[in-house]
Amino acid sequence: MAQRYSQQSGPSAPRRTLFALISTISLFVLAVFVASNLNGAPKINSFRTHAADSGAARQNDMPPPAKTRATATGDKYLLGVGKADITGPVVEINFAGYAAASQTGTGLRQRIYSRAFIVGDVNNANDRFVYVILDTQSGDTAVRYGVLEGIAALGSEYSVYGQSNLALTGTHSHSGPGAWFNYLLPQVTSLGFDEQSYKAIVDGTVLSIKRAHESLQEGYLDFDTVDIDEANLSRSLYAYMANPESERAQYSDSVDKTMTVLKFQRASDSKNIGILTWFPVHGTSMLENNTHVSGDNKGVAALMFEKAIDGDDSAADGFVAGFSQANVGDTTPNVLGAWCDDGSGQMCSFENSTCADGKSQSCHGRGPLFEKLDLGVSSCYEIGRRQYAGAKSVYDSLGSSGTPVVGTSVKSFHFYNDMSYYQFPLDNGTIVQSCPAALGYSFAAGTTDGPGAFDFTQGDSGSPDANPIWSIIKGLLKEPTPQQKACQAPKPVLLDVGELDTPYAWSPNIVDIQLLRVGQFVIIISPSEASTMAGRRWRDAVKEAASEFITDTEPTVVLGGPANTYAHYVTTTEEYGIQRYEGASTLYGPFELNAYINLTVSNIQYIAPTATGSPPPGPSPPDNRENSLSFITPVVTDNAPLGQSFGQVTVQPNASYARGAVVNTTFVGANPRNNLRLEGTFAAVEKQNGLSWTRVRDDTDWSLVYTWTRTNFLLGYSEVVISWETEADAAPGTYRVKYYGDSKALLGGRITAFEGTSNTFTLS
Repeated sequence: MAQRYSQQSGPSAPRRTLFALISTISLFVLAVFVASNLNGAPKINSFRTHAADSGAARQNDMPPPAKTRATATGDKYLLGVGKADITGPVVEINFAGYAAASQTGTGLRQRIYSRAFIVGDVNNANDRFVYVILDTQSGDTAVRYGVLEGIAALGSEYSVYGQSNLALTGTHSHSGPGAWFNYLLPQVTSLGFDEQSYKAIVDGTVLSIKRAHESLQEGYLDFDTVDIDEANLSRSLYAYMANPESERAQYSDSVDKTMTVLKFQRASDSKNIGILTWFPVHGTSMLENNTHVSGDNKGVAALMFEKAIDGDDSAADGFVAGFSQANVGDTTPNVLGAWCDDGSGQMCSFENSTCADGKSQSCHGRGPLFEKLDLGVSSCYEIGRRQYAGAKSVYDSLGSSGTPVVGTSVKSFHFYNDMSYYQFPLDNGTIVQSCPAALGYSFAAGTTDGPGAFDFTQGDSGSPDANPIWSIIKGLLKEPTPQQKACQAPKPVLLDVGELDTPYAWSPNIVDIQLLRVGQFVIIISPSEASTMAGRRWRDAVKEAASEFITDTEPTVVLGGPANTYAHYVTTTEEYGIQRYEGASTLYGPFELNAYINLTVSNIQYIAPTATGSPPPGPSPPDNRENSLSFITPVVTDNAPLGQSFGQVTVQPNASYARGAVVNTTFVGANPRNNLRLEGTFAAVEKQNGLSWTRVRDDTDWSLVYTWTRTNFLLGYSEVVISWETEADAAPGTYRVKYYGDSKALLGGRITAFEGTSNTFTLS
């Protein structure tokens, strides 16, 4: 693969130092707290296509197919897909997701990507949208600002993309580099903002959109659904059970099991150019103590699909597979449930996920292959494979069944809304309000995917006896006002983040409200992680409202997120009252979901076929990119030990291996932050073919792992271990391992590329 560009490290750009002292104190006080608290048979194909199961109980509120088609019979649209590398610094940067200070990168398991999907009206160039899936924890305000600026810089041809039609969603992976967020709270454990990490995401996203735009052709869309029974589970069933029994009875499961698959097919030769899927499962298969970058289970599924389809007669070159999140909030990939790792052999308590000691620290969810004790690697791959298998089953059947997207218009809207004391009526006429952002005590308890610290538990009352130390500390940060306490009730406020703005805003009060539509297919763009029932209610409300102008066929509504900015969670009012982790992390109070529904439905006329206007843009969120603090040290220098050189092999592989063995090779290394090698690779395996060598594994392969270790900080020594976990079906033959690195000189900071090559070995 051609290398896109080099990002070189150097002295940190000067950052504004005003408020630095108070910021350092705030960060120190909060870091210890947040650092610990944010946060079947292996080869079964357990899924059911809805076409074969139309009588099943309602799962995801998806209608049965309106009609079946064997050839393209829907309306034509402008369609384009694009993909680009966004892998930021894989070492020395804290991961985004768990917010554990100890989870700092040490290497790479699989590169992460931006995948862009453009849908446009063939008769109106201005009516189009671009849906982007990032292998990141979420969308983000700072990243969105950067992407919009990057698109504008491409020239007038790209002026059709802007605020109203760009949706920036994340897969919610917890295994990627952080330090790119707009707000202070998620910057705490990453020690602030890192320009290199941020730029990798922004530049790669812009490139993926550019590639999608350049690939635009007329084509068709059709979709179908499949139930995947063994890829997710509820991690907050106790809160879910608080929803009305009559409502729960409409569904056969406490989480949505349905994956929706939207296929992109170009008209010129009937080749498929991509798929876009929605399915809810947390990106927490890789555990909190994993320190190798990956896209977690959805990253696995996407690359698995793209590799499987490469060379298939049905697919065009450059096929892109997008695996988007849905109403993910209370789901987990740890499908064997939550168990106490205290030797008791007991499951965690149902109500508050604690163990015999009354605490949550030993309560952990178990993935399908947890017994391998490999930091979640095997379980992650398996949950990804199950999503891939479900999507592939739909893809293979869409030539003969499925629902065409019909209705030529493509519409979208976007505006900002300040959630601080936003007042609106409920359906019964009662006036309620949302609140400035705040996090409750149970936020500090974490979840069964990543438990918190101290003695916080889910469902924490917030009484002084529950945690007297933090009652004092929260007061040092900011004591919530009586108005805020009343607004957030029954949540006991631990961190009044929406009213903290020193040295800059800690969390968002202004959120993105966005809807996209093509034909009868409507996409809700959620800034928050919606719980299962919250997502169902939101979809139902939008579907009912959209039915006023989508009359020829039944509307289909999906939800994607967390998108555009990260606004934590949104639960139902009933779930909020339970105050488990998800309710405590619902920033804007008990009526947050109602507010989102009100804001969406009251503006739905802007996606009607005849709509020509757009809602008022609303107040812009703060742009903290230039204000953000950074305590992240740059790379100073790299040196090779005396008598050695960069890329030299210090531990050679054995002469031969049986398939299934792990091949380890150690090199004299340099810091990979010197050059991210975007669109390239740090590691490779080559196979001998006569007198030539062919690359057969690289950074895109799950089985090839790159690990970097600093061996002497003062002298700048480091080593790299490249591990090939050989597959049982790997081809026998003669191989070698390649390492591609870049070193930094102390004087002048010059970056110099180098490579290393191992001895050959055989695999049999």
